[in-house]
Amino acid sequence: MTAAPVLVPCLRSVRAVVLDTDGVVIDSAGVHAAAWKGAFDACLSAAGVRPPFDPVDDYRRYVDGKSREDGAVAFLNARGLDLPLGDPGDGPGTATVRAVAARKGQLFDQHLREHGVDVWPGTVRLLHVLAAEHVPCAAVSASRHATELLTVAGVLGLLRTVVDGEEARRLKLPGKPDPALFLEAARRLGFPPRDTAVVEDALPGVEAGRRGGFGLVIGVDRTAGPTSAAELREHGADLVVADPGELLVTEDGRTSVNSGNVNSRGVNRRSVNRRSG
Repeated sequence: MTAAPVLVPCLRSVRAVVLDTDGVVIDSAGVHAAAWKGAFDACLSAAGVRPPFDPVDDYRRYVDGKSREDGAVAFLNARGLDLPLGDPGDGPGTATVRAVAARKGQLFDQHLREHGVDVWPGTVRLLHVLAAEHVPCAAVSASRHATELLTVAGVLGLLRTVVDGEEARRLKLPGKPDPALFLEAARRLGFPPRDTAVVEDALPGVEAGRRGGFGLVIGVDRTAGPTSAAELREHGADLVVADPGELLVTEDGRTSVNSGNVNSRGVNRRSVNRRSG
């Protein structure tokens, strides 16, 4: 009989947990990166600028964890392009920052309608154990899709609250690496940052956790790149895991069964299809 998993000692010292959504709970980082590539490459081509957007390195460096507009500005400026911000109603295109962001959103929505996204089962197991231990959890995201995706994934009930892109806009919260999203989530959970853990895969999010004074900042490195874990630590991660399931162990201290690395696509994951509309 397999022993029930328990939390690793460092998580037993916190009273609440705030998790990033994309890349930590929902496996949508690759979908975001592909959508950004389509939007950015069209813009770069129109301006005669090379090289094209790299969906791994450029996504991680300039876009991951940021709002659409902040990510678009960061990457375009890095390529020497200073586009006007544009109007909130700008349709998909290449002439303004908001047009590029709208194109990214269009491509992301198209992928979700046609293919859906997946959840990370190690994270779901962690959420179940945290719920059993009466440790309240929240999810944060710069994406306006986050609450919908968490609902369809069947994990919204494991979360006390969600601070997503829509909430950030409503409350006028600045994006990561500002800690405002995490601080709002901790406030809703009813615990100060020093008693709360942050679980993040993006460098700006890890930095936000450290700047917010959170008691434990856990970096998630799904890329297994040569420097990615070191970069997460440099930005403020107290420890780095390949998957949040590694934060579960058996009572004798061994890594919990089936909690480990799920970097290989399609292994041990449950598909989540986005509802139309």
